[in-house]
Amino acid sequence: MEEENRTGVVYFHFHPFSMDPAMAPLLFVAFLLLYLGSLVGNVTIGLTVWRDHSLHTPMYFFLFVLAVLEIGYSTNIAPLTLASILSMGHMLISLPSCGAQMFFFILLGGSDCVLLAVMAYDRYVAICHPLHYQVIMSWRLCGQMTVGSLGLGFLLSLPLTILICRLPFCGHSEIYHFFCDMPAVMRLACVDTRMHEAALYAISVAAVAVPFLLICLSYGCIVATILRMNSAEGKRRAFSTCSSHLSVVLLQYGCCTLIYLRPSSSYSPEEGRAVSVVYTFFSPVLNPLIYSIRNQEVADAVRRLMEIPMRNPWIGPDYLASLLSHHRIRTGQEYQ
Repeated sequence: MEEENRTGVVYFHFHPFSMDPAMAPLLFVAFLLLYLGSLVGNVTIGLTVWRDHSLHTPMYFFLFVLAVLEIGYSTNIAPLTLASILSMGHMLISLPSCGAQMFFFILLGGSDCVLLAVMAYDRYVAICHPLHYQVIMSWRLCGQMTVGSLGLGFLLSLPLTILICRLPFCGHSEIYHFFCDMPAVMRLACVDTRMHEAALYAISVAAVAVPFLLICLSYGCIVATILRMNSAEGKRRAFSTCSSHLSVVLLQYGCCTLIYLRPSSSYSPEEGRAVSVVYTFFSPVLNPLIYSIRNQEVADAVRRLMEIPMRNPWIGPDYLASLLSHHRIRTGQEYQ
């Protein structure tokens, strides 16, 4: 507090998961493995879509963007969490640094939610209007919807971050969380935060409730169209293309609803931290697995990507044999 009074900079520290020093290494390894798993999974999905020309369609373009957002989302949270675990909650973070984490958290998380709604619209057009799919889902529209998702995330994150960072903080500086989540930070302010809570609720409605309603509307039309199909195989394929997306939607929106679309009076720090672990660490790991396991095209493309090093002429046995033959010719061993 003396350092804070002298510099005028507000510092926070995170509440540790456990006060037992023996638990810190175990927690660190567990969260590190989850973070590395999310990086490996989403990088694999991104590279697969990037390199496999059969996946160069709007559906998988949005999946590529989603993987990039997940990488940024995880990287915004995990390193600071891991450092805090090692320090047993003694590591300090300044208010500007905390504000930067909140800004990117809302930007990437809000964009993620909007993009899931865009992906639902893509499935709606593909199943309900298949003959006009190429015309409607042009690459120009895909780019515009992607930029629109990021733009909406930016417009939602900037004003709320400024509002929270302008709050006066005094006295207790322990954030009962493992990252700078908005409800946890606002609880430390020494003024009435009802206006800020209302702003957070309004932004949560715009970023979570509205996209979820659009997803429900899209899938309502999709289900009605599928039920009218005569072919059992057509029904199965239509459901299979939507099942992975629906699984991700339920996981993402279920967690966000429990945290941000409930009355502040019923907010529980313990429950908020537990649910946050799911959508900040487990969800980025599960999403690539869901898309790889439940989508046969992605699973086949990932398998082909894994086989590329064995077939690559630069490192494969054919290249080594040709290199050896070339060496023999140059040294005259070919004619001995």
